[in-house]
Amino acid sequence: MSRILLTGAAGFIGFRTAQLLLEDGHTVLGLDSLNDAYDVRLKHWRLERLQPLPNFTFCQLDVTDVAALENLWQQQGGFDAVIHLAGRAGVRPSVDHPRLYYDTNTLGTLNLLELCRAHQTEKFVLASTSSLYGELNPTPYSEDANTDRTISPYAASKKAAEVLCYTYHQLHKIDVTVHRYFTVYGPAGRPDMSVMRFIQWISEGRTVKVYGNGQQSRDFTFVDDIARGTIAGMKYRGGYEVINLGNDRPALLMDVLHLVEQGLGRTANIEYHDRHPADVSHTWADITKARTLLGWQPQTDIQTGIARTISWYREHEGFARTIETGN
Repeated sequence: MSRILLTGAAGFIGFRTAQLLLEDGHTVLGLDSLNDAYDVRLKHWRLERLQPLPNFTFCQLDVTDVAALENLWQQQGGFDAVIHLAGRAGVRPSVDHPRLYYDTNTLGTLNLLELCRAHQTEKFVLASTSSLYGELNPTPYSEDANTDRTISPYAASKKAAEVLCYTYHQLHKIDVTVHRYFTVYGPAGRPDMSVMRFIQWISEGRTVKVYGNGQQSRDFTFVDDIARGTIAGMKYRGGYEVINLGNDRPALLMDVLHLVEQGLGRTANIEYHDRHPADVSHTWADITKARTLLGWQPQTDIQTGIARTISWYREHEGFARTIETGN
């Protein structure tokens, strides 16, 4: 089995990916800065469930800290693969903090690629985003679509990270899989995302804020499917590949809200707000490459995924209801 460096281990996708890697028998060194991009208590909640597991080690470290990364590599003696999930996510906050996104998502990726080059780490997996496709490409989005016209600093920072990965593959023969994720949701999910907000706000009788008219659609993808696809990408050897991971079944935002209402047995008090200019109208993944190259396809439909997320919330409601979900 492999020795894996997993960045963003206390994050939403990183947490589930770490669990599945450990179940498969791999050894995982998890890195996370535990920053306050969202309520850090949720990151600690996830980490508390990882730390007792055999073959898991945690180090609190920021990928922008070159010296700390180099010291870690010297101490640990190298890795078979790096799964790089650490980063600043979210379209709207990137408009307010573009330098922070560039430092973390772009320069952080460069730091890790340099260490892979220096220490002959053969495999690198990068978490990227469907936000690269912007507004102008036809749906479903295929990986060869034009991604030069991003409409948020978040997407631009991930585009730059992808280009760096290609450069290091060409120059230094690092085998790279880039995954463009589509609207990931599920238990212990990010509290700044719509599904967790809807569940908390409706459960607690709070006003539900909807940005736009609710007719925008997203290719909501369950976190277990994303984690499985990420690990499949780690095992794949294809030189350099960009591969979408999405559900291939877009859902309207209002339909997802109604599923949450049905699951909770409560009606939402909806308050409409203008759509943010950095938000796209629709996302939809063409997952032909994931099926063909990785033998992967999503297994969890939106009805099942929402039900499982509601179950998690109810099981941990004393904690979950206090998580800050922002505006």
